[in-house]
Amino acid sequence: MTGPLGGLRVFDLTRVMAGPTCTQLLGDLGAEVIKVERPGVGDDTRNFGPPFLKDAAGNDTTESAYYLSANRNKRSITIDLAERDGQDLARRLIAHCDILVENFRVGALAKYGLSYAHLKADFPQLIYCSLTGFGQTGPYASRPGYDVVAQAMGGIMSVTGEAQGEPQKVGVPIADIMAGMYAAIAVLAAARHQAVTGEGEYIDLGLLDTQVAWLANQGMNYLISGEPPARLGNAHPNIVPYQVFETADGYVVIAVANDAQFQRFCESAGVGELASEERFRTNTARVRNRAALIDRLKPILAQHPTQYWLDSLDRLNVVCGPINTLDQVFAHPQLRHRDMVIDMPHALAGRNPVKFVGNPIKYANNPIAYRYPPPTLGQHTGEVLKELLDMGEEELEGLRTRGVI
Repeated sequence: MTGPLGGLRVFDLTRVMAGPTCTQLLGDLGAEVIKVERPGVGDDTRNFGPPFLKDAAGNDTTESAYYLSANRNKRSITIDLAERDGQDLARRLIAHCDILVENFRVGALAKYGLSYAHLKADFPQLIYCSLTGFGQTGPYASRPGYDVVAQAMGGIMSVTGEAQGEPQKVGVPIADIMAGMYAAIAVLAAARHQAVTGEGEYIDLGLLDTQVAWLANQGMNYLISGEPPARLGNAHPNIVPYQVFETADGYVVIAVANDAQFQRFCESAGVGELASEERFRTNTARVRNRAALIDRLKPILAQHPTQYWLDSLDRLNVVCGPINTLDQVFAHPQLRHRDMVIDMPHALAGRNPVKFVGNPIKYANNPIAYRYPPPTLGQHTGEVLKELLDMGEEELEGLRTRGVI
């Protein structure tokens, strides 16, 4: 057993980002994840490039960086679920699994006899998680859903971007990632229930629902005030000053979270009198007088370089930080110390280790184990079928010949 989820097995029928995010997290936590892909095609994201993983000679392989980002700690098998033999093979494998995660369109797995309704009688202990664009019910249930559509329809784009600019999506597929995180949490809770009662569970998660759920303070700002929040660029809707400022040689983020910090910030900036002005003395007053305060602060911050502000504000415990590019992020000593950059071997990279983003969870007693790099398409088909179904080489060859695997 490796990790806190050691002993649990996941039948992974997901692709792209939301589902693979969920199953990679379960794999990192110790679950055995069997990634099921279509023969000859595989996960769509294998082709989401460039960039692609380089082989030992420095040439592009067939594995995109996008795919590599969400498929660690899994074994890949190929099954053609459109074939009756493929459906039978899937059911035989599901009998050895505790959890099934899928992100097919609503109703798509029913035609293969692999919907929850088809499986629950034979596998009452099974945890079955469906991730779709809009959930299993409602007028939009049958529509396909993608990250950018969820960001647009779910409101995050309306509050992201400059006030006078166009709405902006987040620079990573955050709606997909958060849906995967919610799915992992839901699966873990169901696994606890399963362990106590022996009962399975069906989990229905929609991309749009989860997007709205993590609107967080902005969602509540609207529900309480009745006023849709406006775009504020890099400014915070409820805290001032809490944003990006231009310096003499770049930019700095300053996050003044309380009135005491604001007083220290003003003293450091040589404008201690601002903290005493009635319209700036409290955060509530500063939010209401945002424009006037920011107009006062901009020329002050522009007088000195970024490092000056980082050093002086850090000494006063005023929260601030640089805006790092990704080369600076992954070279940062704090992140290196925290093992947020890891090396793993990969079948296509020869002897050269491949760098991956590490898992941020730090257990004292069950550290994250990086057991498998993201697999090549069907890399473990024979291995898994022999291991779980005691399948012989003759039967395997027959399935290959018929195109089932």
